[in-house]
Amino acid sequence: MYKAKIEDAKSKMEKTLVALKKEFSTLRAGRANPQILDKIVVDYYGTPTALSGVANISSPEPRMLVIAPWETKMIGPIEKEIQKSDLGINPSNDGRVIRLVIPELNEERRKELCKQVKKAAEESKVAVRNIRRDAMEAFKKMKKDSQITEDDQKTAETQLQKAVDDYIKNIDKVSQEKEKEIMSV
Repeated sequence: MYKAKIEDAKSKMEKTLVALKKEFSTLRAGRANPQILDKIVVDYYGTPTALSGVANISSPEPRMLVIAPWETKMIGPIEKEIQKSDLGINPSNDGRVIRLVIPELNEERRKELCKQVKKAAEESKVAVRNIRRDAMEAFKKMKKDSQITEDDQKTAETQLQKAVDDYIKNIDKVSQEKEKEIMSV
C-alpha cells in the first residue's frame, strides 16, 4: 500500500529534477544555445505563442543565434520580446532574419548567473522536501487508519528518506555542473 505512495513521491521528485535541468538549459553560458529562447513568447495574431512556434532558430556559429520568422512581419514583435527578456542580448535584423550575437560573459554576469543557479537549485530542494512532507503525512494517516502497521510506516519513511537524499544529491550535482560551465572561460 505504502509502496505506491513512495513511487508517486519519486515520480514527483523526478519531475522536479527534470524541470530544474530544463530551467538550467535556458541559462546562457557564453555559447549560443537555442534553448535560451524557450521562455520567450510572442503575440501571434492575438495568441501568445512560443518563439519556436513562429520562427526557425539556428546556431550557425558558436556565439550567434539566427531567428528566421516564417512571416517577415513578425520580426518587430520578436525583437521587442527579446529586448524585454532578461537575456541581456541586443537583436539586430536585416529585414529577413534576426541575429543575436552572444557576448562573452564578464565576471560579474557569471557570478549573477551562478546566483540564479543556486536559487533554482534551492527551490528544487524545497520542492523535494515538500513532496517528502506530504508523503510522510500520508504514511501517518495510513497508520492512523490502520491501513499499515507501525513497522510498515518506519520502512516507508526510511525508503522515502533515501529517495529524498538521492534526489537532493542529484540536484546538487546538476547545479555544480552548471556553475562550473558558467564559470569556465
